[in-house]
Amino acid sequence: MKLVAIILTYNEASNVKDCVESLRWADRIVVFDSFSADETVRIATEADAEVIQHPFTNYTSQRNAALEAVGEEWVFFVDADERSSVEQGDEIRRRIADPGFDGYWVPRHNYIFGRLTRHTGWFPDYQLRLLRRARVRYDTTRDVHELVILDGKAGYLDTPLVHFNYRDLPQFIRKQEKYTDFAARDLFKRGVRVKPQNYLLQPFRQFLWRFVTLQGYRDGLHGLWLSLLMAWYEFQMYVRLNREWHRAG
Repeated sequence: MKLVAIILTYNEASNVKDCVESLRWADRIVVFDSFSADETVRIATEADAEVIQHPFTNYTSQRNAALEAVGEEWVFFVDADERSSVEQGDEIRRRIADPGFDGYWVPRHNYIFGRLTRHTGWFPDYQLRLLRRARVRYDTTRDVHELVILDGKAGYLDTPLVHFNYRDLPQFIRKQEKYTDFAARDLFKRGVRVKPQNYLLQPFRQFLWRFVTLQGYRDGLHGLWLSLLMAWYEFQMYVRLNREWHRAG
């Protein structure tokens, strides 16, 4: 059974080569690029990856377009800031030989601010990324935090991807600003309205969930800081959702 690894990119010149190198075990490597303005395409081409460019609308449409652009039976989605391994490739080869599964959840080791984060919601951080192409699509009602619709049974891999999630605080803020905007627009499209208590209760619940339920306290000050940051962006999501309703009149 043939497997294609797909890397979605936009301005990932600093990451794409190492990501491609980590996927050499795949039958085919496709860099699915959103017309990067940096050297991503050149670097990917020099690394012997196949490059397909497609305009970016949202994360869901980009993944659906990538599925339509390839013909292999199995697809393994990897982000440019993630790294696979030969060991993971060996496990994937064994797993996809099992006809009883049409997808697999993949665990991730997340490095945040240079530290492996074992709690606070970042481990095992399963992502449904290994997919039998003919049995999957992404929910088009979701623009961010894509939802996989799998027509079949999903299993779990043991070998994690390594995810270099956020190098530093400025990068964390840039990404969260983007994700929060997408999330607010998604809620707006679904007709969700802000209630006054959302501004207080939802950030507080986000903090408790990360720091207590997901044992962020075991990550020490690092876990406390991350829990507070995620609570802040939960608050910001409702601020921006309210702004969307005001703009709509």
